[in-house]
Amino acid sequence: MLIDPESNEINSVMQEESFFQRLRKGLAKTRERFAQKLENVLQGQPWGEETIESLEQILISADVGVRATQKLIESVRRAPTDGWGIPQAPSLHLRQEMIRILEGVERKRAPSPSSQPSWIILFLGANGVGKTTTIGKLGARYRQDGKKVLLIAADTFRAAAIEQLEIWGQRIGAEVVKHRPGSDPSAVVFDGIHAAKKRGIDVVLIDTAGRLHTKVHLIEELKKIRRVIAREQIGAPHETLLVIDATTGQNALQQARVFKESLDITGIVLTKLDGTAKGGVILSIQEELGIPVQYIGVGEEIEDLQPFDPASFVQALFESGVPE
Repeated sequence: MLIDPESNEINSVMQEESFFQRLRKGLAKTRERFAQKLENVLQGQPWGEETIESLEQILISADVGVRATQKLIESVRRAPTDGWGIPQAPSLHLRQEMIRILEGVERKRAPSPSSQPSWIILFLGANGVGKTTTIGKLGARYRQDGKKVLLIAADTFRAAAIEQLEIWGQRIGAEVVKHRPGSDPSAVVFDGIHAAKKRGIDVVLIDTAGRLHTKVHLIEELKKIRRVIAREQIGAPHETLLVIDATTGQNALQQARVFKESLDITGIVLTKLDGTAKGGVILSIQEELGIPVQYIGVGEEIEDLQPFDPASFVQALFESGVPE
């Protein structure tokens, strides 16, 4: 389906179901295995150190991570108590601390469609995390906002990745710059940036390989791509987004560490939250790496990938009912 920014059909689809509803559905597994257990412990167990131990166990098992878990436990300990030393509204303090952790890092936002030169976003991530699909979905969002989008197929090591990006380009009405499989990724990026300048493109989205022969080769190739981008356009890339798969839990955190050690990452795209009970890893990523989560994905549809809002995320994590 070609994305037409003026299409009433597309707009009506976007309005059929709010993203908050989609988010709540997508977090069902995490809510069942994580948030509901927290609520049960806080509301149904006599207060004491056993309660704290139960909370810690639930948080750690949900891949929240040690540092974030400690912060959350301390927030409960700091809650005002009644005459019996029992915390008042501990669940509320827990939620508020979650929001504080998730709001702890500034998030970049792309400029208006009229901004020049092109806003360039470089995407990183291991194979299989949904990187190319994320690029297509974000490209669709920019097209719906009336922006001219260019996709650059710099994952030249997999012919399937180039083909997938071409399909997304056709679907959303975005141009695609590609070379033959096996070509130099930096050369593709060079040509793509020059094409963007000539064609008056608003947003450039660059796909990259997720795996080479060794980690060192991969990182060096990505550094080379960044140098080409910076040389051809001052201040670019404007964003470097790391796409990671939420279903991998702490492995996702480790992937993020590897990339962060060598590259300047401005944000995280956390995909496949609907397929896991390990959604707590989002707290671990934010607290331990200091990299803001920019977008989250809770399903396969275009509308299931949205900018991350900490307050809405925490609300959806704990609320299972249908809003009025």
